[in-house]
Amino acid sequence: MKALIGLEDGTVLAGRSFTGKGEAIGEIVFNTSMSGYQEVLTDPSYAGQMVTMTYPMIGSYGVNAEDMESAAVYPRAFLMREYQAVPSNFRSTGTLADLLRQYNILGVSGLDTRRLTRIIRTRGVMKAVVSTEDLDGESLVRRAREWPGLVRDMVREVTAAGPYRWTDRGREEGLGFGEADAGRLKVVAFDYGIKYNQLRILVRRGCTVQVVPAATAAADVLALRPDGVFLSNGPGDPAAIVGVVENVRALLGTVPIFGICLGHQMLGLAYGGTTYKLKFGHRGGNQPVKDLATGRVEITSQNHGYCVDPASLPDDIEVTHINLNDGSLEGMRHKRFPVFSVQYHPEHAPGPHDAEYLFDRFVDLMRREQNR
Repeated sequence: MKALIGLEDGTVLAGRSFTGKGEAIGEIVFNTSMSGYQEVLTDPSYAGQMVTMTYPMIGSYGVNAEDMESAAVYPRAFLMREYQAVPSNFRSTGTLADLLRQYNILGVSGLDTRRLTRIIRTRGVMKAVVSTEDLDGESLVRRAREWPGLVRDMVREVTAAGPYRWTDRGREEGLGFGEADAGRLKVVAFDYGIKYNQLRILVRRGCTVQVVPAATAAADVLALRPDGVFLSNGPGDPAAIVGVVENVRALLGTVPIFGICLGHQMLGLAYGGTTYKLKFGHRGGNQPVKDLATGRVEITSQNHGYCVDPASLPDDIEVTHINLNDGSLEGMRHKRFPVFSVQYHPEHAPGPHDAEYLFDRFVDLMRREQNR
């Protein structure tokens, strides 16, 4: 089934839908990962976006329940060069098309993804419409230009409806820690668009995790008497998120805090800094990041379109990591409080495991604070 994509800059590209009829409008971005397409699809940070995969062949190993990073699929459309309809992998329990149809997501193949990626790199992330029904290129471009874009609080659309616990048995409904958690580190995780592997890694390191919605008050979190607070990833413009920065600011200096991706940006705003939008973002499993303290270079998994401006940070914040592609800020720590954060995804899923040690750093920080 023929599909057309119209970009706000006037570009029109043709492809074919492998999921049936459909239409989507969103912010079009590209991801450079060579694998992990199911984890990309189930990352809430992609809410409101249409994702183009630069790797040319997608779908070859199918999908399965174990690789879900959340309970849903978030991109509005999934775009690729070539779709592999018949998967070949012992873990596969279904096809990529099955997963997309289940969540009513349009899948389009046959695109010149190299050209599309070069356009986005040159002109920046932009608004786009993809359709199997409206095959008038001028109409699609006009509609893309008229769409207001992602100018609202996107975290509100993906955060958990209520609190739940995550243990070595998986998700359990409820709030609070109990006698069964004695001897384990108690972590409260703010869900701005959290991925399951963040929770799995914390549990493997001896933590019991209480997940709370994004707007949960700092006083309610402290009433749980946690050993640490974790700030997750999430979608959208950090400056557009309502009622989160104030709570993060109120937690500074109370317990150890570890933030990643949007959580990192929330800390930057809580410190008094500012954020800005990157031209085409960092999305993929091959972003080089340098640890300024050790000189070590990590290959990292990333998914973000905004960045903290290091020049806006106060003197008691130290920059710890930078991106080697563009020099942007990738990590920071507070010099007086037990708080640190990184812009990338140390939980991988998908991506390299180079940065998983940061969870060990968080655990060590919590144990040191316990022993003070």
